[in-house]
Amino acid sequence: MQHKRTRSFQDLAAGRVSGPEPRYSVTGNTTPQDVEYSEEHARRNSLLASLMSQYLARDVPAIQRQIVGHVEYTLARTRYNFDDFGAYQATALSVRDRLIESWNDTQQFFTERDVKRVYYLSLEFLMGRYLTNALMNVGINSQFAEALQGIGYDMERVADQERDPGLGNGGLGRLAACFMDSLATLNYPAWGYGIRYKYGMFFQKLDPEGHQLEMPDYWLTHGNPWEIERLDVTYPIRFYGHVESTGEGFKWVGGEVVRAVAYDSPIPGYDTYNTLNLRLWSAQPAKEFDLGSFSRGDYYGAVATKEESEKISSVLYPNDSTDGGKELRLKQQFFFVSATLQDALRRFLKHDRPLTELPTKVAIQLNDTHPTIGIVELMRQLMDVHGLGWTASWETVRKVFSYTNHTVLPEALEKWSVGLMEKLLPRHMQIIYEINRRHLATIASKYPGDGAKLQRMSIIEDGYPKMVRMANLAVVGSHTVNGVAAIHSGLVATRLFPDFAAEGYRILNMTNGVTPRRWVQQANPALSDIISRWIETDEWVSNFELARGLESYVNNADMQREFAEAKKANKERLAAVIKSTCGIEVSPDALFDIQIKRIHEYKRQLLNILGVIARYNSLKRMSPEERAKQVPRVVIFGGKAAAAYTQAKHIIRLINGVGKVVNNDGDIGDLLKVVFMANYCVSLAEVIIPANDISEHISTAGMEASGTSNMKFVMNGGLIIGTMDGANIEIREETEKDGEEHMFVFGLLTPEVDGAREALKFGEQKIGDKRLAEAVKQISSNMFCGPETSGPIASALQPYNDYYLVTRDFPSYMDAQDRVDASYKDQTEWIKKCILSVARMGKFSSDRTIREYAEKIWEIEQAPFMPGSISYKDPASAKANGK
Repeated sequence: MQHKRTRSFQDLAAGRVSGPEPRYSVTGNTTPQDVEYSEEHARRNSLLASLMSQYLARDVPAIQRQIVGHVEYTLARTRYNFDDFGAYQATALSVRDRLIESWNDTQQFFTERDVKRVYYLSLEFLMGRYLTNALMNVGINSQFAEALQGIGYDMERVADQERDPGLGNGGLGRLAACFMDSLATLNYPAWGYGIRYKYGMFFQKLDPEGHQLEMPDYWLTHGNPWEIERLDVTYPIRFYGHVESTGEGFKWVGGEVVRAVAYDSPIPGYDTYNTLNLRLWSAQPAKEFDLGSFSRGDYYGAVATKEESEKISSVLYPNDSTDGGKELRLKQQFFFVSATLQDALRRFLKHDRPLTELPTKVAIQLNDTHPTIGIVELMRQLMDVHGLGWTASWETVRKVFSYTNHTVLPEALEKWSVGLMEKLLPRHMQIIYEINRRHLATIASKYPGDGAKLQRMSIIEDGYPKMVRMANLAVVGSHTVNGVAAIHSGLVATRLFPDFAAEGYRILNMTNGVTPRRWVQQANPALSDIISRWIETDEWVSNFELARGLESYVNNADMQREFAEAKKANKERLAAVIKSTCGIEVSPDALFDIQIKRIHEYKRQLLNILGVIARYNSLKRMSPEERAKQVPRVVIFGGKAAAAYTQAKHIIRLINGVGKVVNNDGDIGDLLKVVFMANYCVSLAEVIIPANDISEHISTAGMEASGTSNMKFVMNGGLIIGTMDGANIEIREETEKDGEEHMFVFGLLTPEVDGAREALKFGEQKIGDKRLAEAVKQISSNMFCGPETSGPIASALQPYNDYYLVTRDFPSYMDAQDRVDASYKDQTEWIKKCILSVARMGKFSSDRTIREYAEKIWEIEQAPFMPGSISYKDPASAKANGK
């Protein structure tokens, strides 16, 4: 069976061996009607255009020259100290050179076409490693691999030198990264905006007892070859101060001013010349050094302002359990949205048109509530800086912003104290009060005397202290609100914002997706080759619906064998990583059962480990003959607990304690192993996910907005054990169209949860399931961990404390695990289920999600760039204008 290639862009890129390709025509650049410069200036521009008119060559010898050129001239190294890390840096810079070419031209193309752009604002962008992803998207992976091999370096070893950027923590940031990939691939005009954190959330380690240790994650230790520092793109950001009346309006003055400096990273699309931009802001002092303090001998004071300013972009999610931590978080949020809005307005105002037309050229998406202060900042910019009136400003703002909600957990909906807001952002608090006054006046006129409705819909929450409800502000200030899975969007409308929904506020569903470029093509090349070979095209990489062609071959013995061999190879790769990082030997012949995600009580890693204890106890009671009939299982955990989340850290300690007991029990051997893989990140996920047989997505029903790892696991040929929560529901709908069980479902449904909580609280106060009771008794006896951990865990499992319904769902969970074991014993049928599941995951590509956003919310159009489609009248300035 032959694999047919049909992609014109990547075929062109791969075959470009005869020389560089023209970028644009340089003829006519100096004609009198086009250029009004002096003859000398015209000659200079013509020369610049000629010099910049071709892309870098992509043949292997040219690539080798460029890599070695960067080693000598950029890194200032010689052949005597040219190690793997130097090879990585030089290779990355050489790839970046190529991205910059198409990136500059893409931005100029957008500028010349005057397209409407979407600005995606997110506090996290969990990008993962750049090198391999960029090479695959641009279509030059094989050339670079051959070029490196020719000079004595292995591509895989070189790529492993890259460190994961510490720009995100969980699903929120990974979703943003997938969206940027899809926006570029689908040729939509877009910019991503966030913060350039010097330190990630933290580097997770485990002490000998299995406690989580948080170490600084200074991911920029050796620099970041993918970013470009833009010292010419900087904006002032003010904090504190006071508000003065100007007679015609208001002006925010005084206080503290810092500078936001832009750092840009190109985001290449797949099989397209379009390359987008991720712009991250770094905080720097407005005044670099206080010479007066230094001269007086106050050496620390001389740099105090600098250090205070730089704190803003130092750490992802500073601990907000203190007042200082809360203030720093709010500073971070305002800092990056203010810089972003100044940047967007500058770009818009290059054209001579009124600011009321801003929604025709700008769409801003708020990824969760973190950037919501941007609604107020744009109001301030329009009114106080540009002189627009309230009504025109508010109408403009509401047409520009849209808001993605990611949670229905009350504690996850941001609130800021009025006192803090007045102190840090005094003008913004004034504007919030006025937004709220007008908003409530409209509601009161429709519902006179309904004080309860006004309280629910108010942006200001009464109490001590008074709080600003950022989610309510996001709804009021946006033209569209969306959830991220069908069930979640329903809960957003009926549970979270029912009053707003009743008033006609637009609430839509946009089910999340993930990019098949990184999560299948890059992470799982063995499966990727199988899909391409059997459906006879690799077009599925940009249209995952085509993977449905695998269904035709599900009963083919050769297809089943290849699929099983690919899975075995992926499991062997993961087993080797587990051995090297955790010191635990696991058998790739066992069922790999995986739960990797942020550690949180609602995600119920505790339910998983209780099931492991029950399985261990059952195996211990079996005879050797009975054990020989059991399915061997490796249970793998990964994820970080927030530094201040004590109970989540107790769960990590318990998991490791159970692992120590189980893994060292000679009676059990390879029948059961427990592994906690520390410092879960994107690059580790790329090894773990392709190796899954079963993955666990077992949140308490109604509490998981969507999940995206569930999509990645199934795309990589695994099945799910899970509750009917988040995107699990839609994955089941898509994969079980033949009526067969492809997902092992258990647990309460969302409408049953509230009643179950009441029943546990006021019903019989004991644990009914004997397996669970035995496990809790063992935990309480300190069999797996000390009393400082076992006490809080056992207490949380008492029915009257069991908010997350672990005890209520435990019997159903164990029944589902029994069905997993029974199904796995029939390997032919298991593999068929896995193949069909992969084939039916087309809906969960982020490409589909982005198309829906573009059509239903942003109203933007695709703008594919091709060489020759731009004309530079002044190449020197045109490049800058595009930025």
